[in-house]
Amino acid sequence: MRVTRNTVEVLFEGHRICSHPRLYGRLNQYSTQEAHMPADHQKYVQWNGERFRRWAVKMGENTGAVVEHFLTMYPVEQQGYKACLALLKLADKHSAERLEAACKRVLGFTARPSLKSVQAILQSGQDRLSPEMETAAPDTSSQYGFTRGADYYRRGGEEC
Repeated sequence: MRVTRNTVEVLFEGHRICSHPRLYGRLNQYSTQEAHMPADHQKYVQWNGERFRRWAVKMGENTGAVVEHFLTMYPVEQQGYKACLALLKLADKHSAERLEAACKRVLGFTARPSLKSVQAILQSGQDRLSPEMETAAPDTSSQYGFTRGADYYRRGGEEC
């Protein structure tokens, strides 16, 4: 590397590979030229955070909240693009309604949703559960018939 006041150059065996104008800005600021990115990263260039946010809000407020989390959970917003694109593909595979329901459900569990948790909800069909089923009291009887109740654990008639 050779760094001057105005230029940053990358050298290999004495030959200049590339040069870039030197950035003066905030600490750890970076700039990437699209041509220098790996091919699998170049497909993300057409997307930006604002475009993901607009798409997510069209799906619903819960999808918007999940996308916002994906975009803000990394030090650099672009690192969240892959998860956002995967979420977009889930809407194509399932439906916008199911994706919104899955995002609502995952946000009910945690303030830090993950792509895997949304995928798991969609794969298991939990997004299709009605609100009545979610709040229904669990069945206390056992199909095996040997579940012990509180009375079993009382000692000599003492109250627990």
